[in-house]
Amino acid sequence: MKNTQKTLLVALPLVAAMSLAGCNMNPNDAVNLGMKGLKAATLSDNDVKDLAKQACAEMDAQSKVAPAKSAYAKRLKKIAKALGNNLDGTPINYKVYITKDVNAWAMANGCVRVYSGLMDMMTDNEIEGVLGHELGHVALGHSKKAIQVQYATEIARDAAAVSGNAAVAKLSKSSLGALATAVINSQFSQKQEQDADNYSFDYLIKKKINPAGLATAFDKLGGGDSSILSSHPSSSDRAANIRKKLAELKK
Repeated sequence: MKNTQKTLLVALPLVAAMSLAGCNMNPNDAVNLGMKGLKAATLSDNDVKDLAKQACAEMDAQSKVAPAKSAYAKRLKKIAKALGNNLDGTPINYKVYITKDVNAWAMANGCVRVYSGLMDMMTDNEIEGVLGHELGHVALGHSKKAIQVQYATEIARDAAAVSGNAAVAKLSKSSLGALATAVINSQFSQKQEQDADNYSFDYLIKKKINPAGLATAFDKLGGGDSSILSSHPSSSDRAANIRKKLAELKK
């Protein structure tokens, strides 16, 4: 697909969001918002990372972060050492949220968060597979697209974002929280999910980590709202895909 077509596809949700917000704005504010919305379709990598940094900080502020001396943090540190602390030149920052929820996610700025509920359910090798998948969404640009679309939605809702000429509007805390939540719970396409699974498999091999944990992680996971819990495709199909790749690796 040509770049102009890609930009148009990303921009379509922006137009809808701006039309909803424009009803209660004066013309100058609507024009200003429209310019910001169009910029969202072509946010630079640095802009996306800045938004991700702000959103991640807001999530940290809203969550109970495991202290460095806790068993959870020490365990994740060991896992992080195996996975590495850099992704294509972007430093990776790992933390654990103390919650019974089962989830893990990564943002474009290298912010990786693992929920204690998931750590309680899985082995270290399975967590490595899950995090490889989440890093895949970042490395393959899926997270960037999710932020672009959600950023456009939030500036349409947030009057505070209308003023100023910065390429990236300063969102309110509530909008940053909404942006973070939406990106974390992004529903990626079947192809994007499979591509992230395959990325994890290859990434684990590269790091000399057994990729079998990715398959058994899917055995334990059902459907849900987050990307790793997505039932599209089903967890059983995703586990089968990884086992097929394992079998091919042994030939």
